[in-house]
Amino acid sequence: MSIGTVVASEPGVLENLLAALALPPGSTTPTQTQWLKALRAQALERVGALTLPNTHDEAWRFTSLAAFARQSFHPLRTVTALQPGDIAHLHLQEATIRLVFVDGVHAPQLSSVDSEAGLAVGTLASMLATQASHIEPHLGRHAACHDALFAALNTAFLLDAAVLIVPRDTVLATPVHVLFISTQPEVASHPRLLLVAGAGSNVTLIEDYVALHSGTYFTNAVAEVALEANAQVTHVRLQRESQQAFHMASCAVSLGAASRYHSVSIALGGQTSRLDLNVLQTAEGAQCSLDGLALIGGEQLADTHTFIDHAKPHGVSRQLHKCIVGGTAHAVFNGKVMVRPGAQKTDSAQSSRNLLLSSKAQVDTQPQLEIFADDVKCTHGATVGQLDSDEVFYLQSRGLSETVARNLLTYAFGAEVINRIPVASLRRQLEQTVLEQTTGQP
Repeated sequence: MSIGTVVASEPGVLENLLAALALPPGSTTPTQTQWLKALRAQALERVGALTLPNTHDEAWRFTSLAAFARQSFHPLRTVTALQPGDIAHLHLQEATIRLVFVDGVHAPQLSSVDSEAGLAVGTLASMLATQASHIEPHLGRHAACHDALFAALNTAFLLDAAVLIVPRDTVLATPVHVLFISTQPEVASHPRLLLVAGAGSNVTLIEDYVALHSGTYFTNAVAEVALEANAQVTHVRLQRESQQAFHMASCAVSLGAASRYHSVSIALGGQTSRLDLNVLQTAEGAQCSLDGLALIGGEQLADTHTFIDHAKPHGVSRQLHKCIVGGTAHAVFNGKVMVRPGAQKTDSAQSSRNLLLSSKAQVDTQPQLEIFADDVKCTHGATVGQLDSDEVFYLQSRGLSETVARNLLTYAFGAEVINRIPVASLRRQLEQTVLEQTTGQP
């Protein structure tokens, strides 16, 4: 299928995006192996068959993309020449391994990829020649493109990616920081991340999206995380884009036997943001814990969709998702847990807790359970409300003003999730951000 055929089917923002299927300035072309060419071609076919989601689609019924459809984004034309001092405030002191992309283009002068304990880390372009046997079975194999327009679009643009291969029985003492920086308005970028955790390995990954400007742009991200038997992965995902940005993301996780996956996702930025997080248990005894926090105000919209697929017996999953919503902002949470036939002894619990800071703030939450096995333990629940007046009164009785009392309670509500991040310097950064944002809410 030609690009012209594809763009004719969906004019507007998709036409502009697809017309840009060319190499961004300053980037390099990875070795075009046959399987990579086929992967991109298949994705392009799917983009041609799909249309932009709208509120008539069940999975998008609370999230309008009308504002996104009116935009005109273009690929990066001139690479921004950042210096290490320009992003020093984004460094995490615990992370000795850092991989940086600026407007979608790898920035080696800002990265620090000295491997420890045999870790293979770098870009797809630099690692295909030596790590193809580890990359090919996973890249594009976990993040489904068939019915997901944005994931298909990302794969169609798949020229480079951040790649981490953790060898068998390797325990990394420090976290790996993958930093995606936006510096220019009206630019579309398609970040890609692949983490393969070998059997018995242990790694902490920080996936971080930031902006150095306040303009409108488009980030379309896909991450794939594969855990082999007995592997342990802690995955911190931080979205702190411009307040005018559009951020569409999907993360697909594959759990091997007795593996352990812990995710903490924080959404702060974006005019419209969406995260689809899908976890598949492929063998017995796997465990996952998904924690999330959306802190938004003004006219922001933050949408989180999760799907935990217990396909094998003895699986354990825990999920806590919180939203703090001020102004006229709108938060959406849809969390689905499925227990397949034969997935006996599954133990799953899901909680959605939401705090409204104004009379015009809105939350739509929908926890779901689909159970096709009879020997399981599964619970879910959701709450939406404002600050407890009794708690506010109690703090006032201890000498705090009403404003300070409300700010303190709001901060404590969000801090429960932030405290689950095992990186002290990042926790401190986020705690300060939550304090500043909650203090400024009406």
